[in-house]
Amino acid sequence: WNFPLFMHVLGAMLLVGGLTGAVTAFLLGWRRDAPTLSRFGFWSLLAVAFPSWWLMRVPGQWIASKEGFDGGEEEPAWIGIGYITAEGGGVLLLLSIILTGIGVRRTRRAESPGPSTLVRIGAVLTTIVLAAYLVAVWAMSVKPD
Repeated sequence: WNFPLFMHVLGAMLLVGGLTGAVTAFLLGWRRDAPTLSRFGFWSLLAVAFPSWWLMRVPGQWIASKEGFDGGEEEPAWIGIGYITAEGGGVLLLLSIILTGIGVRRTRRAESPGPSTLVRIGAVLTTIVLAAYLVAVWAMSVKPD
């Protein structure tokens, strides 16, 4: 169990780190009207957070299936929290990558000084995903039941 658990925790740490970097860049770019920070946030999502989501999700499912947690009544609450945040957060992460990518491309073409509305929507979605994953990290660490 050491290897899949290590990969799961490594993926979760990289995911939260990538999301933190993206949220920080988006919020600073929003405040300072810097398109460079918006591009950094987009690439942080695309190159760090998205692969880390897979690195977190696949070994997590591997461990859960090996332990016999198939979604039955005996499943602990912290695993349910992990499933909800992983799946919902994955969809929101993908949506924020698409929105910020389109927004960054539009700002590069238009050469407008500030971030576009799509980048700002992506920043809000990324902040929500980060908050959800911090709750999941808490649930996986404390294991409330």
